[in-house]
Amino acid sequence: MYSNFQDLNLCREVLEALSEMGFEEPTPIQKAAIPPAMEGNDIIGQAQTGTGKTVAFGIPIIERFRKSRTPYALILAPTRELAVQTAQELNRLGRGKGAVSVPIYGGQSIERQNRALRKGVDIVVGTPGRVIDHIQRKTLSLKNIKILVLDEADEMLNMGFIEDIERILREIPRDRQTMLFSATMPKGILRIASRYMKAPIRVSVDTEKIIVSNIRQVFYEVREEDKIKALTRIIDVEDPALALVFCHTKREVDEVSSKLQQMGYYAGAIHGDYTQSHRDKVMERFKRGDIDILVATDVAARGLDISDVSHVFNYSIPQNPDNYIHRIGRTGRAGRSGIAITFVTPREYRNLRTIERSAGTKITKASLPTKEDLRKAHREEIISEICSIINNQEHLNYSQLVDELSERFSLHEIAAAALGVAFSSIEEDDILDPEKPAVTLENGYVKLFVNIGRKDRIKVGDIVRLIASGANIPGKMIGNISLFDKFCFVEIPHSLAERVIDSINNTLINRRKVYVQRAKNSA
Repeated sequence: MYSNFQDLNLCREVLEALSEMGFEEPTPIQKAAIPPAMEGNDIIGQAQTGTGKTVAFGIPIIERFRKSRTPYALILAPTRELAVQTAQELNRLGRGKGAVSVPIYGGQSIERQNRALRKGVDIVVGTPGRVIDHIQRKTLSLKNIKILVLDEADEMLNMGFIEDIERILREIPRDRQTMLFSATMPKGILRIASRYMKAPIRVSVDTEKIIVSNIRQVFYEVREEDKIKALTRIIDVEDPALALVFCHTKREVDEVSSKLQQMGYYAGAIHGDYTQSHRDKVMERFKRGDIDILVATDVAARGLDISDVSHVFNYSIPQNPDNYIHRIGRTGRAGRSGIAITFVTPREYRNLRTIERSAGTKITKASLPTKEDLRKAHREEIISEICSIINNQEHLNYSQLVDELSERFSLHEIAAAALGVAFSSIEEDDILDPEKPAVTLENGYVKLFVNIGRKDRIKVGDIVRLIASGANIPGKMIGNISLFDKFCFVEIPHSLAERVIDSINNTLINRRKVYVQRAKNSA
């Protein structure tokens, strides 16, 4: 069996590109698909996202590259995001041979795509609808297509693209190589294969083995109204590198992401109602780690290939087993481990068992982290932060203050008191229940919740300046400020509260967008 890419008899340019991309050895789907594809056979590949199928069909495409005036390869993908990512990967793979890949998709200026096509393109990666647009405008010629790839074919079926795909297939010469890749093989996909492919060779990866080996799967039984609290508690304890949160509807995506932002988490959202430019910006911030929680619908997150996603949350249980496979395939990528967490209400146990049977896997019931777990996680976080401050000598600015306090207290007492201040933010569990009444103080002040805190490198003076300058009120009129790790409370005269909320909501401080609202009663 092939243990490395050299065994596949690839050209020097492709081997160098694979090395630059950080690939050391072929994945199972690459080992199974590349040799027969290199011989020109039609391929049906069954593999979930994250198993390396882009390289599996990309290598045969680049190996057969010959420069011509019109595209020689066409890849159809279900979503804009997958089209863009596939084109990027093929450009990296084909750089040494000069192969140019261009994505075409709805939501981007068609004139911009026309200009790219006129310059000369070797490989087109497109969504079916936009490919048809270009065919009708005669801006895309398929007469020289030698290789066709249907990527994530089951998802294109689910999205209603089958008629579009068949129309495109009729535009392409019959003397071509066709490769179809899909996580599942519903009847509609098999019908296309039998009608439009020539003696295809079937290759597959053991989906169950991939899921079980790389991804720990658990579920928590929670009431619908407790999901947001369960989500934040798990995030606080497990501290994921990057997390994907899946919801059924666009409205739910907006609600969940908004609540997370208000509670001080770095969260973003994507779904079909957002413009493409907005989705691109959010995805770029997610890849950079500027936001570490991305809330999305199934369709919007289709094809995302981000290797550092450590946690996938099924905030809403998937509506079918195929969606479950696709969702959890966003973690445990490139050989890394990951965890898939599903929230299940008591009524949804039947759905859960159906998913287990169809996916051939076991999803283990787990208990939500307790407040003690939160305290332990907080303790480790504070210890780590203290060590970092000392190692970077950031504590030296406070040496004089420690000297002054040491005249009255022991160093042990000073340190314990400082830790007490740090740990005070742990009692943040129920601060933002929107059903609770707003806090009104007896002294004519109201308490405002602001979603910035110590972790944003914010000090009390920064809050005062933000409010005083933003709302144009004297700093002395601002009452007590309670600063925690991820948020703060500010007391403002009742008559000025709306002015403050309107003036500083959605402003930026330390590159962090500020959200303000009246605090809720914790009683």
